[in-house]
Amino acid sequence: MTEVKIGIVLYPGVQLSAALGLTDLFKVAGRIADSADHPPAHLRVRHLRAEGGAAPVVVFDSVSEAVGDEPGPCDVLILPPSLEPPISAEAANPISHWLRAQHGKGSLLVSVCAGAYLLAETGLLDGRAVTTHWASVNAFRNRFPDVVLDTDRLIIDSGDIISVVAIK
Repeated sequence: MTEVKIGIVLYPGVQLSAALGLTDLFKVAGRIADSADHPPAHLRVRHLRAEGGAAPVVVFDSVSEAVGDEPGPCDVLILPPSLEPPISAEAANPISHWLRAQHGKGSLLVSVCAGAYLLAETGLLDGRAVTTHWASVNAFRNRFPDVVLDTDRLIIDSGDIISVVAIK
């Protein structure tokens, strides 16, 4: 059975309830998939703490006790929303470099709500459409004028990058 590695990035100011909710959602989806006659994939969810300029480290792994290690490659990296003001360019810099490198290795990048700020800091959204929560529209446009912001769409799937307005 194929294993799909999902990394939920815990950046400064991340909304932990959203990260935990996503973890629970993937656990339920995994149980449903595992009960199928031909399960499509096994979902492995990891929480990756990213702060202080160092490479993210695993602080939770749904499959093993391997915490404190660098995460290795992930098939999907999710940037949850934040309860704080948008992450500053300075705080985002080391994380955005790491995200850009992971994207270059084939990771699908997903932002939810204010996670779009961190995703936009990678430069990968320049000239591309993205969505984020309506409350962030003006600040987002001012900070990232080269990104095409489309808040009329709830989800924008560009194949290698997905953005979602919010978790409901």
